[in-house]
Amino acid sequence: MSHIETLRPAFAGHEKPLISYGLHFANACRKHVQTTFKASRVYIIVSKSLINNTGALKDLQQALGSLVVGIRLGMKPHTLWSEVLEIVHDARIVNADILITLGGSSLTDAAKVVAFALANDVQDNSDLAKLPNVFDTPQLEDAKAPTIPIISVPTTLSGGEYSNYGGATEDETHIKYQFKAPLRGPAIIVLDANLAITVPDRLWLASGFRSIDHCVETLCSLQSDAEADRWAAEGLKQLVPGLLGSKGKDSVEARQKCQLGVPHSLFHFTRGVRLGASHGIGHMLGPMGVGHGETSCILSPAVCKYNAKHNANVERQAAVLEIIWADPTASMALTGRGLEKDKADLGDVLDAIVREMNMPRTLKEVGIGRGRLDELAENSLRDMYCESNPVPLRSKQQVLEILDAVAG
Repeated sequence: MSHIETLRPAFAGHEKPLISYGLHFANACRKHVQTTFKASRVYIIVSKSLINNTGALKDLQQALGSLVVGIRLGMKPHTLWSEVLEIVHDARIVNADILITLGGSSLTDAAKVVAFALANDVQDNSDLAKLPNVFDTPQLEDAKAPTIPIISVPTTLSGGEYSNYGGATEDETHIKYQFKAPLRGPAIIVLDANLAITVPDRLWLASGFRSIDHCVETLCSLQSDAEADRWAAEGLKQLVPGLLGSKGKDSVEARQKCQLGVPHSLFHFTRGVRLGASHGIGHMLGPMGVGHGETSCILSPAVCKYNAKHNANVERQAAVLEIIWADPTASMALTGRGLEKDKADLGDVLDAIVREMNMPRTLKEVGIGRGRLDELAENSLRDMYCESNPVPLRSKQQVLEILDAVAG
């Protein structure tokens, strides 16, 4: 691990968020807590897998010492409202002045919503539901922006730390709310590829394919622009070979390549580009018990095939194919699975990449039976990314057509 920090904006032309790499993550966190934010009351949200399998939390505690005033040990996937409110109450009691997340995107989403809730004196579910979100429901008109900064140390590749949206799932309905401005994402994102090596392959690869899905749905969007396309293309060029190169290997170089590709996959947020149905349906599939990245592994190929079938974005899909086939690592994997460049469509290529990583391709593989498809289709129509799909999804039958293709 280098002793020299690289600190720069994640996105060109935007001061925040900043990304930091080169230092041990604990040392980087201490530096920015004390110097950048001049904070003195740190609340840590850490994943249970890191607690059980690594010494990461101990490293962070030793680096911060008496500055730590509270720790949340683990959360369930998809950021349940009940757990968000528990952290809100804990952080309020200890008067936390900065939040640090150590783990995956569910923890990052939690921190974003917690900081937003603290700024608006949220006490219960009713208050939380009134924070500005993407649904057409009664909401606070004068919501206050968060005042507590967040440092995120991500161990996966889903990329939620780079957005100013925060997803949290209502416990009773399993509907995932996307909270929006004036919510803010982390101010600093600390990347440590040596820490990333401790993440199991399945979680690493699945979350990485989530970022590939960000890139693909940006490049396939009919709302995108040249700048968003350029960043998404660069993300694909880093993420596809990086993921294939890190499967089954303790390669710091490959894992860092993936980490640095993630912000490219999220640049669309800065351009106002809305994604498509893989994300729209995925947001509602996740709370049914499916991991963030696994939703993309299952849905992305099928959504591409659905859009191509309706001739919605054929030229844009062809451009994505060129980017992927141009990479030697990807090309070797695809031909090894029997694909021919002139015959395989984008859905075929994405399917092959998922299978090369041994990720699930059907709902059946992740425990979602046909009896739950109606519920999933109805919930999906509430998500804005179904409407912004190249073929807008406005009926349950449209969603069911996609789901039927991946039912298994």
